[in-house]
Amino acid sequence: MSRPFAPVSQRFRLAMGVWGACVAASAGCGYRFVGKGEGLPEGVTALCAPVFTNETPEPTLETLFTRYLRQELTRVGRLSSGTACDARLEGTVLSVWNSPTITGNYFRISANARLRLVKDGQVLKETQVGGTEDYLLGTGDILQAEANRQAALDRLAEVLMRDGYDRLASAW
Repeated sequence: MSRPFAPVSQRFRLAMGVWGACVAASAGCGYRFVGKGEGLPEGVTALCAPVFTNETPEPTLETLFTRYLRQELTRVGRLSSGTACDARLEGTVLSVWNSPTITGNYFRISANARLRLVKDGQVLKETQVGGTEDYLLGTGDILQAEANRQAALDRLAEVLMRDGYDRLASAW
């Protein structure tokens, strides 16, 4: 009777060999493993996140985006607890719009936002994020359609704020 898999020690050695080869191969090409938030400028560890500016005609978007940015900063351990901030992460909701999709009864919501890492009045890093999220328009119930739209906007804001922070905190 033959064994279909190699013994555990052989598989472990093979996995370690592949991992070692990947690390060795990436050492000379500029790639490296970086922890979450290690790309922030020197001395920036605690961030304040004031309420976003809303440049759209849609009310309350500034609170939605601010909430998800603060949630992301809490998740990565960078939200300042109190007034002791090394820098501020300022945001602006630039645009939001809806459009129909090719699939019947579905609409797409799109949004763009800008994030700026500001210390002592100077912009250290800046990024712009944008994306889309589809939602079901419904079967004629306007309240259900609006609830679906708001849920899609919530999902989109969360993804954009995670992406925005990741861009600002990346070493590149």
